[in-house]
Amino acid sequence: MTSPSQGDALAAAPAIVFRGGTVLTMDDRRSVLTGADVLVVGDRIEAVGPALEVPEGTAEVDASGGIVMPGMVDTHRHMWQTAVRGYGADWTLTQYFVWNYLEHGRKFRPQDIYAGNLLSALEALEAGVTTSVDWSHNLHTIEHADAAVDALEEVPGRFVLAYGNIQAAPWEWSATPEFRDFVERRMKRTDMLGFQMAFDVTGDPEFPERAAFEVARELGVPVTTHAGVWGATNDNGIRLMHEHGFMTPETVYVHAASLSDDSYQRIAASGGTASVAAESESSCGQGYPSSWALRRHGIPISLSMDTSVWMSADIFSAMRGTLNADRTREHHEAHATNDTVTHLSVRAADVVEWATRGGARALGLDDVVGSIEPGKKADVVLIKNDASPVMFPILNPYGHVVLQAQRGDVHTVLVDGRVVKHEHRLVGADLAKARRAVEETVTYLQDTLGEAEWLAGMSPDVPESKVLDNPYTYTDYADASTHTR
Repeated sequence: MTSPSQGDALAAAPAIVFRGGTVLTMDDRRSVLTGADVLVVGDRIEAVGPALEVPEGTAEVDASGGIVMPGMVDTHRHMWQTAVRGYGADWTLTQYFVWNYLEHGRKFRPQDIYAGNLLSALEALEAGVTTSVDWSHNLHTIEHADAAVDALEEVPGRFVLAYGNIQAAPWEWSATPEFRDFVERRMKRTDMLGFQMAFDVTGDPEFPERAAFEVARELGVPVTTHAGVWGATNDNGIRLMHEHGFMTPETVYVHAASLSDDSYQRIAASGGTASVAAESESSCGQGYPSSWALRRHGIPISLSMDTSVWMSADIFSAMRGTLNADRTREHHEAHATNDTVTHLSVRAADVVEWATRGGARALGLDDVVGSIEPGKKADVVLIKNDASPVMFPILNPYGHVVLQAQRGDVHTVLVDGRVVKHEHRLVGADLAKARRAVEETVTYLQDTLGEAEWLAGMSPDVPESKVLDNPYTYTDYADASTHTR
């Protein structure tokens, strides 16, 4: 389904100007311009300022009453899992591992990877996320990998394929000639389609992951890894990476939530970045959302959504979740010493930066996207909704983006100068095709698993344990101050 003709007319114009908005430039000074214009010519931002003169034929977008900001960047999203959106709403991390990886994930065919990626790519653009890392760790075969890229190339967003395979050891799949051939065929590594290798380090003293790191080094490919995930990856993995020389400024540490100060210091010293998925970390149990710890060590931060098999799929909730979690921890630490917080360390502007330029820096794209500055690629988002009482007044634009706005307020989105959303509707998106593909995947999984297993996976049992609630098994009494009834 396509948007109305005005969106098509915008797409055909030689230049586009956003008129009279509040512009969050996210430049080095975090300049905020009120009543300003942003001129886009071709695929780049031509000029930013008040009452700009524009070329003949320029299409105008009324940005008054709205906020113009850089496209948001998601540095860690398991896009293939969007085919079963919301299925794991009540999971723990253990249940996620068991059901999604060891059970359901094994059954995904290439067309199911395609369906999830296609839907995820569209929903990212719809929410103003112009760059997404597809942390694609269910690529059983090269056919699965080709299907993932096919979907990404079909949607006019900016993507990075992070190639992984949770079903096999990274030192095995990365060594195959088929993997090398895939990289040569499909991964040209433009600023529209980048490439990473995605695998985790278990902490095994033998450090078998070394072979995969060596492949990444040989190919000149950054590594993204789930680090500091309670019970799965820990300080030993960070130590092994550091001792063997595989911690680089290009490495992205996802979650980084269950680590010691020693590990954070190693990440900081090697110049790495962290991808915080606060909504996920708060619900799943990887550890406390890590921005409060990362800030203490000066580790650059980006934001991510993780997976919509569980959580929401837009960076607005990531920004809100991160801000709330960071401030909660700050208050909690103060209260533990009978103190109080009188001035908050993390401001809304910080979180907006993590969602935009922080992500661009993590992906090596800071000279390409992440801010509204002349010469940069035109990944631009207009947040405006004249039909919403939440969109006025805009007094603190950073606070408004983080704590007031949501995906439904995303009015217009440009990627590489191309209009992909206008007047709250995607432009040129075949949602019917995406719906059919996902429905086929869901039907296939339901038929393959059977109704009982499908329902059991979606609604895991809540274990009953009287001992946890009351250690005195000879009485049903539970003191409300220390137990639950």
